[in-house]
Amino acid sequence: QVHLVESGGGLVQPGGSLTLSCVASGFSFSVGAMSWYRQAPGKERELVAVFSSAGRMTNTADSVKGRFTISRNNAKNTVYLQMNNLKPEDTAVYYCFAGVGVRSYWGQGTQVTVSS
Repeated sequence: QVHLVESGGGLVQPGGSLTLSCVASGFSFSVGAMSWYRQAPGKERELVAVFSSAGRMTNTADSVKGRFTISRNNAKNTVYLQMNNLKPEDTAVYYCFAGVGVRSYWGQGTQVTVSS
C-alpha cells in the first residue's frame, strides 16, 4: 500500500523559511517522479515543483522560482521542498504527489500559513 506523509508545515512570518518533507512507502521511490502541489482557499490546486526520476530534472513554478527548491533523497525515500522568503500568497495546503508509471498518489497535505 502506498503512503505519502508530509510534514514541516506551520505558521511563519513573511520573509521566513520552512522545509517540507514527504516520506514515501509502498513503491520503488527511485523510479517515481515526485512533485509538490499547493491549494489555497478558493483556488485550484497548482503545481509548485517537480523532480523527475530518470532525468534527474527539476522545475518550479514561476511564482516560486528563486525562492523554493525541490530535492530528493532516494536512500531515505524522501522528497523535500525548501521554501525561502515566504510571502502571504504562499499560504496554502501543500501536497506531495508521486507519479509511478501510469499510477499517481497524493499525500494528505500540510498547511503552510504565512502571516505576521
